[in-house]
Amino acid sequence: MSASERAVEMVTVAAEAAADKLADDIIAYDVSDQLVITDAFVLCSASNDRQVRAIVDEIEDRLRDIGAKPVRREGEREGRWVLLDYVDIVVHVQHEEDRTFYALERLWKDCPGIELPESVTAVAAQRARGAGTAE
Repeated sequence: MSASERAVEMVTVAAEAAADKLADDIIAYDVSDQLVITDAFVLCSASNDRQVRAIVDEIEDRLRDIGAKPVRREGEREGRWVLLDYVDIVVHVQHEEDRTFYALERLWKDCPGIELPESVTAVAAQRARGAGTAE
């Protein structure tokens, strides 16, 4: 079994929203073979609490535009790790320190990745090149 078409659509919308708010390390996993509660995880990070909140707000706005509303939202008060549960997908927006510490990628590395659109990967590549030239 693999992630539903709806889940992949939601992953794409969430990833594009995160990229538009300059989230770092945006990745998605198809966890449908491992979990019965959701089809996919989206992971991304930000350098500060305010950016975490901005990314979360943009993801919620964009997913609402396609008729998706979270059934659960956790961690917003602290602004370090916000979890948005849309049943079909779960989005984790983490402060970069928490992302490094909890290393969710390590837990889900055996799950297949979901290919993200070039618009998401191009932004990440451009930011990485820019960071490399700033040093």
